Amino acid sequence: MIWAACGFLLLLVSGVPIVLALGIAALVAIEVTTTAPVSIVAQRVYGGINSFTLMAIPFFVASGLLMDAGGIARRFVNLASALVGWISGSLYLVSIVTGTGLAAISGSGSADTAAISAVMTPEMRKRNYNIDLAASVIAASGSLASIIPPSIVMIVIAITSNQSIGAMFLGGIVPGLIVMVSLMAGCWIYASRGDDEAYRDTEPFTLKRLGDGFVEAAPGLLVPVVIIGGIVGGIFTATEAACVALFTTLFVTMVIYRELHIRDLPAIFLRAISLSATVLIIISTASVFTWIIATQGFPALLKGWLTGVTDSPVAFLLIVNILLLVVGMFMESISAILILLPILLPIAQSYGIHPVQFGVITALNLSIGLITPPYGICLYVASSVAGRRIEQVSRKVWLPLACMLIALVLVTFVPAVSLWLPSLLN
Repeated sequence: MIWAACGFLLLLVSGVPIVLALGIAALVAIEVTTTAPVSIVAQRVYGGINSFTLMAIPFFVASGLLMDAGGIARRFVNLASALVGWISGSLYLVSIVTGTGLAAISGSGSADTAAISAVMTPEMRKRNYNIDLAASVIAASGSLASIIPPSIVMIVIAITSNQSIGAMFLGGIVPGLIVMVSLMAGCWIYASRGDDEAYRDTEPFTLKRLGDGFVEAAPGLLVPVVIIGGIVGGIFTATEAACVALFTTLFVTMVIYRELHIRDLPAIFLRAISLSATVLIIISTASVFTWIIATQGFPALLKGWLTGVTDSPVAFLLIVNILLLVVGMFMESISAILILLPILLPIAQSYGIHPVQFGVITALNLSIGLITPPYGICLYVASSVAGRRIEQVSRKVWLPLACMLIALVLVTFVPAVSLWLPSLLN
């Protein structure tokens, strides 16, 4: 176990891609500390992705890319603008509401961040918004895709923890909305203080504007309804829902909006294949690393240490939150889940913590990691589109970070936040 952990950290610090760091560290640990044959690596790599449920990932990724290319993202921005565009700091709020809407389609934080940034950043620059704060808010809006269904992160958590994907999806809805409201409140308070006219919107709210925006965006809103309604209603599995979402998005973008053409599809599907392969190969190599951890008895050692330190669920959750926040700063979400969740979940259950609540806590912590340097992939995407250095944008990340931490505290210590909706529908 020590060989695996030290080797992984050394390779990671050296700049080796995480997929290679996981695989090489696991291979060295197998050779040094076990008598298992090297062929176990191939078996675990194959076993890690030999799952019907994981087939949902490429379909959700493709659906998100089609959404961006086919005009759904732009229409969501227009609807969000009609809904909250009359409030102080309106463009911040529009970005947050749009991120929430896009999260219900794509399941990918970086894809949503890129889509929102491409539409909102030029307008924010034109209106003299603080562009560094704008990039950090857009990054936080994109990170909502890790919490709100059909989150790819939630799918991996459900598979790893042997929980219902439908229950995990439902558990993320209310926390995701709480994060959205918290971000909006923080941005509104920031924009309302002082006399900066850049944050004042002169276009009033009208029902006609809202109605027009809703009618225009309605076909796109059909996609999350189909996904969540189908899974929760037991009509189809998560993988089947992903396929339905893909074809629904194709129909909306090619037949209703007519902004996507057949000639555009090969490039989009190749991009979806590339992104999906990246996720799946991380899952496959992380499964080898997880096997090493399990066979070396590390979960039992960690449980013994934690129970020796405290018998309080509250103290345990505080320790876990700090651990996951730190891990999220340095590691990609899928890898962190596959390595840590099999260790931490049994311990959490021994403290009486529900697996769905713990899964949501894990997802929210790692979504915060998407906006915190040095990893912070959503922050990198937003700063890149804005044409700013990551150091400049990082100075303004405190506002969305504080808002998300407030939501994390609520989700952690009020179980009903994540369990109310699953229990209601069950």
